[in-house]
This record gives sequence, C-alpha cells and structure tokens, in this order.
Amino acid sequence: MLKKTLIVLMLPLVSLLGITVATALWSIVSSQASSQTARSPQQAGSAMATAPTGTLQKMIVESGSVTMDLDLNGLNGSGSLVARPVTLQFAVGANSFFPILVFNNLLRGPEQGTMALIRAGINAPGYSLPGTLGASVKQLLIEKLPSDRGHDLAVRDGNTGFIFFNVEGHQYNYDAKAQSLSITNGRLLVSKEFANALGRPSDAGAIVGKISVGAAMQPIEIDRLANGEPQSGVMPAVGTVPGPDVIVGNLIDLVQLDNGAVNGKVGVSLGTDACNKGTENVEWIALPDNRHPFIPQNLYRMSGGNDNTQQFEQIGQSWGKHAFAAASSNTCGFGCNGVGGDHLGSGCSDAYGAGLNGAQDLIGSRAWVNPFTGFFAQNPNPNDHSGHVHAPADPTAHRILVDVNDLNTSLNVGATYFAEAEYIVPHEGTWCQSHPTECNMYNNASYRQCSVIGINQPFSFNFVGNTVREQPAIMAWTGATVNEGEPDPGNDGIFFVGYKVTGPNAGVYHYEYAIYNQNLDRAIQSFEIVYPLFPPIVLDNVGFHAPPQHPPFANDGTQGDAGYSSDPWIFTTSFTSATWNCETLAQNPNANAIRFGTLYNFRFDSTAPPADSTANIGFFKTGSPISVQIQAPAQSDATPTATPTPISPTPTPTPTATPTLTPTVTPTATPTITPTPTPPATPTATPTATATATPRAVPRSRPTPHPRPTP
Repeated sequence: MLKKTLIVLMLPLVSLLGITVATALWSIVSSQASSQTARSPQQAGSAMATAPTGTLQKMIVESGSVTMDLDLNGLNGSGSLVARPVTLQFAVGANSFFPILVFNNLLRGPEQGTMALIRAGINAPGYSLPGTLGASVKQLLIEKLPSDRGHDLAVRDGNTGFIFFNVEGHQYNYDAKAQSLSITNGRLLVSKEFANALGRPSDAGAIVGKISVGAAMQPIEIDRLANGEPQSGVMPAVGTVPGPDVIVGNLIDLVQLDNGAVNGKVGVSLGTDACNKGTENVEWIALPDNRHPFIPQNLYRMSGGNDNTQQFEQIGQSWGKHAFAAASSNTCGFGCNGVGGDHLGSGCSDAYGAGLNGAQDLIGSRAWVNPFTGFFAQNPNPNDHSGHVHAPADPTAHRILVDVNDLNTSLNVGATYFAEAEYIVPHEGTWCQSHPTECNMYNNASYRQCSVIGINQPFSFNFVGNTVREQPAIMAWTGATVNEGEPDPGNDGIFFVGYKVTGPNAGVYHYEYAIYNQNLDRAIQSFEIVYPLFPPIVLDNVGFHAPPQHPPFANDGTQGDAGYSSDPWIFTTSFTSATWNCETLAQNPNANAIRFGTLYNFRFDSTAPPADSTANIGFFKTGSPISVQIQAPAQSDATPTATPTPISPTPTPTPTATPTLTPTVTPTATPTITPTPTPPATPTATPTATATATPRAVPRSRPTPHPRPTP
C-alpha cells in the first residue's frame, strides 16, 4: 500500500505553483454525526475566522467499494413500468488517484481523477447487460470530470474512454476520524454516446439507476497555511485588474439534488467556479467572520411568440451560499499565484459544485446582505437554520425554488433556459471605499444556457455552450434592447431595463419589459411607462411576472421573519402613462420589491405602434426616481384610435428579425438615457423629481460608499 505523506512546513514557491489545489469542487458535506466538523463549517470554521491558520491535505483512495443498481428495463427502453433490477458490485483499485482536498478536517471537494473498478459480482440472474456495457464491465472507471463538462462524475470504459453514464444528485461525505469518503444518492443518467449506441438518442439523460461509493483515504500532501497563505511568504500578484476582482468564470453543473416537490415546486442547485482577476488576494474567511463572498443563484426562461423569444422571465431564485476555504486553481487561465485557504489568490479560481452550493445548512438568506458593499452583520447569525427542516422533509428549502410547470418540457416546448450566479464580495466593497477608482462590483454575474430534461421531477439539466462571463442573464434576451441604470454612483449598484416590441399581429403589438436588479441595495418599487403622445392608449392583456419568493423561516432577515411578499404589483393607467407598483417601505418592509439578483416582467398589448419614450424607475428604500429609455405605444391625435379587437390572453405576434440565440450573443444596445426629466406616477420612499440616469463610464471615479445593512 502506498503510504507516501509529504509534510510541507515551509513551502517554496516553485512547489506551491506545481500543486493544483482544486479544479472543480462539487461537494455536500456529511450529515452524519461522525462528520459534524465537515458538515457545518460555520460552527467548526469559527477557528478559521479567529485564527486563520490551517492544514490543507490532498488525499487519494487507498481502497474501497462501489455499488451500481441498474434498471434493465430502463436501459433496454422497454417502456415497462416494472423495473428489472440488476446490482453490479466492484472493488476500487488500490491507490486510485481520485484526490480530495480536506482543510482543517473539513471536506473541501474532489479534484480531477479516476477510480479503477474491479468487478466483484453481478446479481442479475438470467439477465444480460445491453450494448457494449457487458463487454466493458471489467474495465470501468469512475471519473471526476473537469469543471466545464456539465457533470461532476461519469462512468466510462477505462480503455476506450466511452462514457456510459453521467452522475448527478450525489453527495460527498467525509469522516475525518476514519479518513473515509462516501458518495451517496448518485443518479445514473444515460450518456449521449450510450444513447446513440443503443439506437435511442432521445434516451440521453434518462435516469436508469443509482450509484454509491465507500473509500478509505490516505494523505499524499499536507500543506500548512498561516493567514491563508503558505508559511514561506506572500505570493506575488498575477492578476491584471487593480484591487480584488471576483468574477464567475464558469457555471459548472445544474442539479436537482433531492427528489420531491413541495407545494408544486422543486429545489435546484447551480455549481460555480469563481476567478480573481485582481492583483489583490481576496478575503475568503468563513462564518462567523463576514469577510467572504455570498453566492445567490438564479434560473431564467425565454419563451413566447412564434420564435420563443418574446419574453424573458426569471423562474427561480435561491438564497446565497456563504463561501469558505478558497482553493487555488487556474480555471480562467489568469496564472494563479497559489494562495488559498482564507484568501483567493491573485489570478486563482475557486469552485463550488451544485452539491456544495445546494447544501442547505450552508445557505443563508439574501435579506441580511447589502449587495453593493457586501456587508452583513455577524450577529444575529445570518446562517441560523434552527426552527425549520431541510431534506428529506423539505428538499426545496433555500435552493433555487422553481415551479414544476415552469420546467415541464411538455408545457414549455421550444423554451430556452439560462442559469445565472453572482458573487457578492465584501472585500471589493471595502476596497472601493479606500480606492474609489478601483470599484469592481459591477461584473460579478455570469450566465450559461441550459436545457431541461423531464416532464415531472426529478428534472435533469444539460448546459449548452460556454459560460458568458461578467454579464447578467438578461443580456441573453434575443432581439431586446437592454439599458443600464445607476441611481447613485459610488454608493449603490446598478440595474437593467430590457424591452422588446413584437408585431403587429392582426393589428396588435405586444410590449414586453423586464427590470433586473443586479446589486442595487435600495431595490425598485415602481415602474412607469410614459406615453410619447397624448391621445389615450388602450391596453389589453396587462400582465406582471415575478419569480417565486421563498417561504418565511426563522431568522431569515425579513421583518418579523415573515418572508418577502409575493403580492402582484398594482397596475394603474392614466392619460399620460401606465404604472405598476408594489407597497412602499413605510407600508410594508417585506413588500414584493425588485431586490438584488431578481428580474420582474411587465407586459401588455396595444393597437398603437411603438415610439421612443421613457420609463421612470422609483426606488423602495431611498433615492429619487430616475428615467431610462424604452419604447411605448403612441398614436397621433390626427388618427382616431382604433377600437381594439378582442384578443386571446396569449397573442401570437410576428417575430422581429433577430439573429439566432447563442450563449455568447449579447443583444443589448449601448445605454441611452433620455435627457428629459419626468415626474413619477407613484410615490416612493423619497418622492422627489425624476433625475436622469448617467451612462456608466470606465473607469469609475467614486466617492466613499457606506455599508448599509438590509432592514
């Protein structure tokens, strides 16, 4: 048995740069009592925050066993509702190079590697394995895939490389005392290659079984870190942007980790790989310290109209993952300086797979966090999960909450889906205060197109194309014009207003608007569309859409722990404008305002054609309204207003001529803001005259922003 242990107390630079600390880190920490330290870094990690020194171990498999439970009827495509179970048992090859990283006895995640499987037995009386699986069963491997492959694990032929199954929904559990790793609840999905080989390409992604792994681990490297850095000294910066600058370099995997729906909704989790473009090492100190990123995740759907691009809606949002124990990989190719642990090094990357981002006891409420400064109070505990339940009783809690009908592929034929994640980084906020020309909080959201498999849960997802870095998902809205607004440069964040007019179809135009708040702490309370001409405009099929709000939980940061309201916005119309608004802050602190990381939709039909106009944006917490450019219905008083023909609730307008959507397309216009002030139609927390939004300039010169905890 290999028992090689390298204990590094004074790690030289050349050695450090030769060690890949982490590539793609999917992990859910154990819920077993024996792994309590690994399960709750917020409690166990307090030593990290008060004395940021630790031990990082790289471990490989010493020995182990693997069990696959397959349904042969599912594999053979018989369509039978009765399963034909077969169990495949394997031993894991000794000293398999399937490395994991353990920081202070806390599982940080696996690195890329493989486990060789040695057949130990097949419990399948009278059955034979389909296709080439039977011939390959003696030479199978479990492979930890690179972060850009869309799945964490795969089962493949060790000689040919042919992938039979992708694995999703699994959980990594590490027992520090026993130095053992288990992988449980993995679902086996038919790979695209295997589905094609079976002559049933439509079966790609079908769930045909489960897999579990148990392995004894042994260390091969031990690095001792002080203050998040090797004891040999401070590593040089290799980033290109002054200050700390965290971006989402790659979206890794999108997974429904646990079966089950609650009130018609499922919980989905998104894996993220963050990269530091900056020259400063970024603070990554675990709770109870608040100097670490907060990671909310979102899901969107583009659909409607003849070409399924008429509307762009957010259909799900999660709470936020509290980051801990940075890795030091080089996913983005910036040239990592090797710093990890309590800091993400200059140029380095740090990945959290869907398993870790979906670990329910590691996810805190958005309500505590100021999205511009990244500040949140340490007391009360922003990650207190007492007083409510998680999976299996509630598999949806805190994850991306999505209605089953919004994912059902039979109800959403032709729809396109997009996943998005954002990193809210306190270190960027404090750096901006002391370096007002080096504020890097505007590029922290990235998105990636994905596809959905299933008409009922559990759903599976595949990514389509690459991650579009440093842009929010609204930029993927085909044919739309998207303008940016910034009400208080240097003191608060930004938002986007997108609009698209389609038609006419039978004389009717469809007007679709979307407002996305990226990191604006004050939130948005009202949206007024100003008619460019004065004759009264007739509107039909007036609509509003918002993503589901999470139910109330104890200590969720909302007023009275009541959760945020889901009440639709109130619509009013006048001779000059159409307005939607929620309650004001004074009326209801938990009103359904457009808070950070959320997108709301407003829509109507009209026989009046579009013309350039403005929309007035009113804020929830503070600040004067501002205006942005849009298009709105307009009719000349020289032409009588046509009597609208009754139309169905979902008209079918003629699509605009737009390029085919790809994940890298950014169909957005340069922000153009109207110079004409327009008063708001509805009161806000500070009802003053409407100001004109200032187009963003680069670089930004900013006054000192002040942290403002969310009430």
